[in-house]
Amino acid sequence: MITVADITSAYGRKQILHGISFTAERGECIGIVGANGCGKSTLLSIMAGTLKPKSGQLLYYGRTAWSDAGSGRMRGDKQVIRSMTGYVPQENPLIPELSVYDNLRLWYPNKKQLRQELEQGFLSLLGIGEFSSKQVCRLSGGMKKRVSIGIAMAGMPPVLLMDEPSAALDLICKEDIRRYLLVYLERKGTVVLTTHEESELSLCSKLYIMKDGRLYETDSRLRGDALTGRM
Repeated sequence: MITVADITSAYGRKQILHGISFTAERGECIGIVGANGCGKSTLLSIMAGTLKPKSGQLLYYGRTAWSDAGSGRMRGDKQVIRSMTGYVPQENPLIPELSVYDNLRLWYPNKKQLRQELEQGFLSLLGIGEFSSKQVCRLSGGMKKRVSIGIAMAGMPPVLLMDEPSAALDLICKEDIRRYLLVYLERKGTVVLTTHEESELSLCSKLYIMKDGRLYETDSRLRGDALTGRM
């Protein structure tokens, strides 16, 4: 289980997150929607270990990722976070001058494992083997997103954190990513994603609205105006 308990965050005196709490089980997809600037990316950055919370607690399957060490000090365990999570930020983490394969090698140190993944594993499901020799700077946005997901899945982490994974992608790529996520969920991976895409909302077993740094659970079946009217 993932346990997020009373997580807060601030930039200077400005409070960004106010007591964020939720839980997620194996095989669950948690969807978070909300207007730009409401705090969604900040929450995922904290869960991925790239941003320190002000207070609260974060557990991944009983292992402490962030906790209050007393006197207002937060203590993080980066090893827990690295071993438990894969993170797909909005901006891709790729080195444009390198080939796709060479980018993947930075995250898959075992060449045999990388070949297996490209031929019959998750990287194959993403279709990355078809363009692994190409230079990243020559890829389309959809191809770059697939590689970003492939990098996040190095080591097969049990939790996948995704910040608007299908934004600005074409319909074919969106559907490919959706199919990939279905397989990951069927294999009992846990997904936490921010999204406005209805194809991704359909994956969510729980849906939350973030508004002014606060999180509210809502009906996961809501779509269109019925959903945006609550944001």
